[in-house]
This record gives sequence, C-alpha cells and structure tokens, in this order.
Amino acid sequence: VYNGQVRMAYMAIVAGFSVNGVARLHTEILKHEELKDFYEMMPEKFNNKTNGITQRRFLLHGNPLLADWVTDKIGDEWITNLPHIKELAAFVDDKECQKEFLDIKYKNKVRLAKYIKEHNGIDVDPNSIFDVQVKRLHEYKRQLMNILHVMYLYNQLKDNPNMDIVPRTFIFGAKAAAGYRRAKLTIKLINAVADVINNKSINGKIKVVFIEDYRVSNAEIIFAAADVSEQISTASKEASGTGNMKFMLNGALTLGTMDGANVEIVEEVGQENAFIFGLSADEVINYENNGGYNPMDIFNNDPQIRRVLMQLTNGYYSPKEPQLFKEIYDSLLNNCGGSRPDTYFILKDFRSYAEAHEKIDKAYRDRQWWAKAALINVSHSGKFTSDRTIEEYVRDIWHLKKVTLEQ
Repeated sequence: VYNGQVRMAYMAIVAGFSVNGVARLHTEILKHEELKDFYEMMPEKFNNKTNGITQRRFLLHGNPLLADWVTDKIGDEWITNLPHIKELAAFVDDKECQKEFLDIKYKNKVRLAKYIKEHNGIDVDPNSIFDVQVKRLHEYKRQLMNILHVMYLYNQLKDNPNMDIVPRTFIFGAKAAAGYRRAKLTIKLINAVADVINNKSINGKIKVVFIEDYRVSNAEIIFAAADVSEQISTASKEASGTGNMKFMLNGALTLGTMDGANVEIVEEVGQENAFIFGLSADEVINYENNGGYNPMDIFNNDPQIRRVLMQLTNGYYSPKEPQLFKEIYDSLLNNCGGSRPDTYFILKDFRSYAEAHEKIDKAYRDRQWWAKAALINVSHSGKFTSDRTIEEYVRDIWHLKKVTLEQ
C-alpha cells in the first residue's frame, strides 16, 4: 500500500510464484530497472519466456503457397515442430529455390494489392517494395516516425522527380484505443499524407495505404505479402512483439531497433540479414535518467527534418485546417502535457532510420541477395513458435503433467 493506493502489480510479485518477461531484453529491464528492488530481494522468482506465434495459423493457413512449398522441400514436420524448418537452410543459396520463393511472394503481393483495391480504392504495384507496419497504434511503436519519413521521401521526390528509387508502397494497419487522442490524430495524419501522395504526379514511386479494421483475417494476407517488416519501437519500450515473428516466418526482412524480440530475431538470422538502426535500450534509458537530449537542436540544424515538421503546422497536408496536426508538432518540440518533448526519441533516431531505408533500396535491387536473406529468415524462425513458449511455461511455472492423446 502506498499513498492511499494498493499497488496491484507489486502485490502480484510478492504473492506470486514466478515473474517473467516476454523477451530476453524485457526480462533484463524488469530485473535491473523497473523491478530492481524486487529482483534483489527474490531473484529466484524472475525468469524469461520469450513470446511465440503459431505457425499453423500464420504460415499453414495464412500463406498456403509458401506452406506447400516448404512442405515440398522439407516435409510437413514443421507444422507441429517448427524448429524443423531449419532444414530449409540447405536451399537458401539455390538459385531455382530463390526464384520460386520470389514468385510466391509476388503472387501474395498480387493478392494483397487486390484486397487494397477492393477496400481502399488504391492501385498499388506488386513490383514495388511492400513496406509494412501493422500493430496497435501507440506512440512508443512510432508509427509517427514512419509517416514522417514518408513525408521526407515525398519532399525529396518533389524536389528531384528523376530520383532513382525502387517504387515503395507503405502499408499501415492499426487500431487506436477509444480515448487515445494522439493515436487517432496519427491515423488522421497517415490518411492525410496518403490523400496527397497517392493523387500527385510522382510516377507512382511511392504510395501510402492505411488498411482499415486491422485484424487476424486480413493480417494473414498482409504478412504473406510483406517485403519489409517495420519493427521500429523506441528501444526498451516494446515488451516483446509477435508481429515481427509473423513477418519473419513469411519471409519479410526486419527493419527495426534492437528492442523486444527483435534482439533475438537478429541473433537467429544475423545482423547482415536485417536492417537495424537507432539508439540502444541502454542509450534510451540513459537519456531518460540523465537528460542530454534536446530535439530543438535537430530542428535547428537539419533543414530537411525542419521542413517535414513545418508541414505539420502550415496546412500542407490539411489546407482546410492548418493547425490540425499542431499537437503532433508540439509533442516533438515543446513540453506538451507535462511530458518532455520527443518522449520517444523520434527525431533522435530519424537520420539513422532514413539511412536504413536507403540500405533497403539498394539491397532490394539485388534480387538473389534479397531472396537468400528472406529464406534465411524463414529457416531460422523455429525458436519463435508458441509451442516452445507454452512448453517453457509448463516446465518452469505451471508444472503441468502432459496428456498424451491416442492417435
């Protein structure tokens, strides 16, 4: 009891048998930052259980073309034993297999393009890079950084229409909590930017799509079609994430920070088969504890970023309501609602993020390299099955006896 309140989480820690984080980094932050005192008192209670996903839903059911191809190559044991999918690693350098994988990815992109045309009325090119961020809308997940980068890229194309970039389709999907004003305003911004970009003459080099009513049934179509998986949370803020695993299983490459389960994904596939950027969790925590970051310095010294931010307040994307996005501008540069500006280090990470996008543009042109990296991601996804996660809970926490069903 503290200050007239019952601290429910603290009570759960004291009374409970076991306390676990849902990714290794998350567990370490609980032990050494958030719940440090409890960990020092009762270290034996703390353990890690990295989240997982079910391959039966997100590959077998959601992506039958790739599922059948995997089964054709290595048999069907992966359906109930995902670590068996590592057998696919024998095929990552096979040029014919690379081509077959890219053909399957293209067909899945055609399927998603058809869905987008039917539900959004937007024509997207299946030959473009499908760059996807689908997850709950929250400031720490930084959908805002993604759309600010789209605005930045659009400015570059307007200034230089002949700029050589691989056409890119930026796909968003998210739901905001009912009372979460700034999250809803971010969705509004994404759609406002889409309305401008999709209707301007930039030779179809970038398109922006916000998929409505994001849910498992359309997520299956999205994961199967994605080339790039945006996992860009502020380091130290994402407990784990499981969308990153679903994209990985379907052969998308991770563009991400070293946060949550991204850390473990990169361990499995190698940093050379992902696009990692931004502050580390330790750096973020250090800034939070000790200060030393002023976003106004970036605003004053980087004219391209300043231009993007000014477009939030000059009506460029909301001519009828020029001040519509002023709250977002203020959240990045001014003390807004009592919190320090740029709470989630969007401007601090922006340049690193933009450079990672440039690396993606270069890498995607080498189709053999891309196919190999994607297949490495699929073949190294075995750890991230929920079968393994549940087995660990059963073994370490629940101590249940297995029930074997007769065939």
